[in-house]
Amino acid sequence: MSLFNVMSIASTGMHAENVRLNATASNVANANSVSSSYDQTYKARHPVFAAELDKANQSQVGSGVKVLGVVESQKPLQIEYSPGHPQADENGYIYKPNVNIVEEMADMMSASKSYQTNVQVADTTKNLFRRVLQLGQGR
Repeated sequence: MSLFNVMSIASTGMHAENVRLNATASNVANANSVSSSYDQTYKARHPVFAAELDKANQSQVGSGVKVLGVVESQKPLQIEYSPGHPQADENGYIYKPNVNIVEEMADMMSASKSYQTNVQVADTTKNLFRRVLQLGQGR
């Protein structure tokens, strides 16, 4: 595996973690929203990743992370009886998102740490490139 492949893999990892951070931030931002309809209520979103294989060599050697998409959570929404709420439906119910703040914060910390690790891999690879070039100059 060349150093160029390492940089490419690290960049796909950073892109994937950026998608995860954005989805988590969206979930946290909408965690306290309220709706009068089950269908219009915000549902937590989570990205789906897959290992991307090296197509050039038709091998099982990984060449990064592929973002397959972002899916809505299938967990049930929070339904609360609150007849005095301005957004209550005709039966007095309000609907809240299926976002668990504790899980989202843990996911955000994990994504942030993974992003930071990919940045460190890219930085180390850059330093290796620099050292190899210095060896070629006869220093």
